[in-house]
Amino acid sequence: MTPTQMISTPSRLTALLLAGALALLAGCGRAPSSTATAEAPQVAQVAGWPRSVVTSKGTLTLERPPQRIVSTSVTLTGTLLAIDAPLAGSGATQANTTIADAQGFFTQWSDVARARGLEPLYQGEPNAEAIAAAEPDLIVIAGTGGDSALKLYEQLSQVAPVLVVNYDDKSWQELATLLGHATGREAEAKALIARFEAQVAATRARLRLPPQPTSALVYYEDDSGANVWTPESAQGKLLTELGFQLAAVPDSVRGDTSMGIRRDIVQISGERFAEGLQGRTLLLFSADARMVRQVKANRFLARNPAVAEGRVYAMGLDTFRLDYYSSSRLLDLLAKEFGAAAQ
Repeated sequence: MTPTQMISTPSRLTALLLAGALALLAGCGRAPSSTATAEAPQVAQVAGWPRSVVTSKGTLTLERPPQRIVSTSVTLTGTLLAIDAPLAGSGATQANTTIADAQGFFTQWSDVARARGLEPLYQGEPNAEAIAAAEPDLIVIAGTGGDSALKLYEQLSQVAPVLVVNYDDKSWQELATLLGHATGREAEAKALIARFEAQVAATRARLRLPPQPTSALVYYEDDSGANVWTPESAQGKLLTELGFQLAAVPDSVRGDTSMGIRRDIVQISGERFAEGLQGRTLLLFSADARMVRQVKANRFLARNPAVAEGRVYAMGLDTFRLDYYSSSRLLDLLAKEFGAAAQ
């Protein structure tokens, strides 16, 4: 069976699962190719059904709108929920953490998942048997990231069509557009993006920005440094759209691994860590009030203007990777912190 075919009966599903058990054991040991992680899916400009999506694994053709989607990526699940795609199950991450609930679903959309009766198929390592048991007619896999099940691609392709999506080079809006096309939820994706852009405009109109420029960062728990968001990051783009000016990180303090590898962050650490934070305001992502206190207590940052003058703000624990839900909550937090009524 090829990825372009749709499975329609549980009996055939079970047979395929049993037949592929040995292949699963072999497939778990294979690492994804560099080609698979470098290429991004492209939406083919074809209306109606069947329709195609060009992925790193070739062209995936879907004969009809999927009715039972399984997401093996907890990151992509948020966008699928946001466009109201018919999810039959999802992979999950470690439960009961600062970013996940008791089921291993991200806190920014766990209430939505609960309301729709979405159940986790597994937590952590992808489980092919659990995926197949959900009887999917489309399986969505992340091509990169810690929640990628790409090593199971060949095995899962025997169960249902597999859509490989890279999320590390796309905004959630781009993901929503792509997944909307693949699932027949184009109208929902378009409406979602329009609603969010209206929220961005309304939030910008309310903001009274703190002193600029701003350093937006993820602070290391051990006080040794930070990842600073660049204007090319999703966080940086949203802040810029809201009127914030991102402070540049001097080349002299950039970490050796931050040059020419990633464009969304700059890693700063070591003796000159404090010099890398040039903003008059610090916005801490993936952080709460406890992290604000930790930054203010860092003796190496005592002379930093933002720290010395108390302009350090937590942007929430769910903002390390932005989807529709975490982006919306970020807008609400910024409006509460910097809105005209808060001044």
